[in-house]
Amino acid sequence: MKKQSDIKKIVDEFKYQSNPDSRYASFDYCYNYFKKTKPKDLTKDIEKSCLTLGFYLASWGMLRGSSFLLKKSVKHFQPTINYLSTLENSVWKIDIDKYNDWNIKIIIQIYKDLKKLLVVENKAHRTLVTKVMLGVFGFIPAYDQYFLKTFSRIFKDKCSFTSVNKLSLTCLKTFYDVNNKTINKISAETFTINFLTGMKTNINYPKAKIIDMYGYTHSRK
Repeated sequence: MKKQSDIKKIVDEFKYQSNPDSRYASFDYCYNYFKKTKPKDLTKDIEKSCLTLGFYLASWGMLRGSSFLLKKSVKHFQPTINYLSTLENSVWKIDIDKYNDWNIKIIIQIYKDLKKLLVVENKAHRTLVTKVMLGVFGFIPAYDQYFLKTFSRIFKDKCSFTSVNKLSLTCLKTFYDVNNKTINKISAETFTINFLTGMKTNINYPKAKIIDMYGYTHSRK
């Protein structure tokens, strides 16, 4: 694949829409919380953990329309939080630049585990579960319709990104490798927002989030 020349321009368009009380900042607050809280401590105030995850998902459109989550309370996320509390700290250190066979296996297994905990009655799961993984870990883009539209075009017949599997994750790593200088620079310059102060933190946007922003915004132009 060829290098994409418009990554910074497209990501900047997304960033310009983000401020402390915009829905886009819900990612920041969710990611900050799970990044700074040790896994074993997530159950100490499990209501807060559930609310943090739930409001992020609500901001990102997962509680609208015919979503089965509309019929659930925030307690639906309690088994998910219990599961997250059992994971190793090292999981939160995975980003797209560290995709290898081992880490890809970890990501796929977490996807499968979260699907069992979050999704009921064989409802659609790809967008919901990847959005949870993006907000909690920051190591994978959300495979929503906008992201799929952009990246299925980039990879054409090679990958449609309709499943979280080794092929799609390997393609994402290829996209990163080809565009790593631009993605690394944007990641190094982009920081999450602090909920209390509204100011920037010292927590960088993960590289997978930069790719998510590109995929999401590019297809909506």
